[in-house]
Amino acid sequence: MAAVGRRPLGASGIHVSELALGSWRTYERIPRDVGIGVIRKARELGINFLDDARYNDETGTAPMKSGYSEVVFGELFRASGWKREEVVLANKLWWEFWPEQRAAAELEGSLGRMGMDYIDLAYAERPPAGLTMQEIVRDIGALIAAGSLRAWGVLNWKPGMIVEAVDEASAQGVPPPCAAQLAYSLVRRSPVEDREMANALEAAGASVVASFTLDGGALTGKYTEPGATGRLAGRLD
Repeated sequence: MAAVGRRPLGASGIHVSELALGSWRTYERIPRDVGIGVIRKARELGINFLDDARYNDETGTAPMKSGYSEVVFGELFRASGWKREEVVLANKLWWEFWPEQRAAAELEGSLGRMGMDYIDLAYAERPPAGLTMQEIVRDIGALIAAGSLRAWGVLNWKPGMIVEAVDEASAQGVPPPCAAQLAYSLVRRSPVEDREMANALEAAGASVVASFTLDGGALTGKYTEPGATGRLAGRLD
């Protein structure tokens, strides 16, 4: 199989593989050796874009209610033999505990659980009420200046918010968001292909990082079989 190609990640100067390896509902559900094998196979195929985040435990067996996904990923990554500088690592700013926990504390927590020194790309979730764009850009800019973050993106933001972020970033002298993680598949073309979104992404110089690409597993054909498990069936293995 040919190696996966590379593309620029917006205007960040970072180049990523055309396919990313995600982690939601993955590594904490499979045996350790299988997880290591998955990561090594990704490397073999030329994938350098790895996506992890703090997820709440759904297994009932994790030693912590939230973030064990990051602990497991970090351990498996190191066991795989992959060097940190060879990958582009993405994570998320959920704002779940804002304002008690601001961006710096949230990112520091993720880094500690993963056993990493920096994150290449942090996707900012849509902010809670009261969190202004000025604060978001200021706090993220400080993380970039400190070296704990290289670039930032947005997660499921509306076009108007992206444009506002670009304007605020320009005003503060902070790099604009370089990526937008949005649901996009053969059967889900909106909002990525909507004119307003296309204009907002162009203004930011941001790349689309597609999520939900198999539409929750529907495009695999698995749900044509009786007893199939998965997110659309409402139950997991």
